[in-house]
Amino acid sequence: MKKIFLLFLLINYVSFSQIHKPITWETSVEKISNTEYLLIFTANIKKDWILYSMNIPEDGPLPTVFSFDKNADIKLLGKTTEEKGMIKYEEVFNMNVTYFKDKTTFKQRIQTSKKTLKISGVIDYMTCNKEGCIPDYHEFEIEI
Repeated sequence: MKKIFLLFLLINYVSFSQIHKPITWETSVEKISNTEYLLIFTANIKKDWILYSMNIPEDGPLPTVFSFDKNADIKLLGKTTEEKGMIKYEEVFNMNVTYFKDKTTFKQRIQTSKKTLKISGVIDYMTCNKEGCIPDYHEFEIEI
């Protein structure tokens, strides 16, 4: 009986985690010059869900944050940028917040003297719908 109960819990956990992945991420790279590249992160957002901006006031929802693993072979040029989002007043946080629906793109310029390398890191973010919010993360590895 215990084994059946544990199996039931495992199936529910796997099902829940599959259903509640409202954001899928795609990465690509554009070569700007022999030493500069543009890393492109595309968030595909499921219907009825939103993704919060990187620029959220303190005491607001969790912002989207890009963290790049240390790599002596690359230099980040400036900060990660985002597209212009939509703004709405969130009563829960008592403030205006910027968010995205359907699809959005984030970009990061880098510089390197290497012809090939791997860039890795993690994107922390929060996505919400009318029923609630899910803090989540996405680990990435990009090859140049």
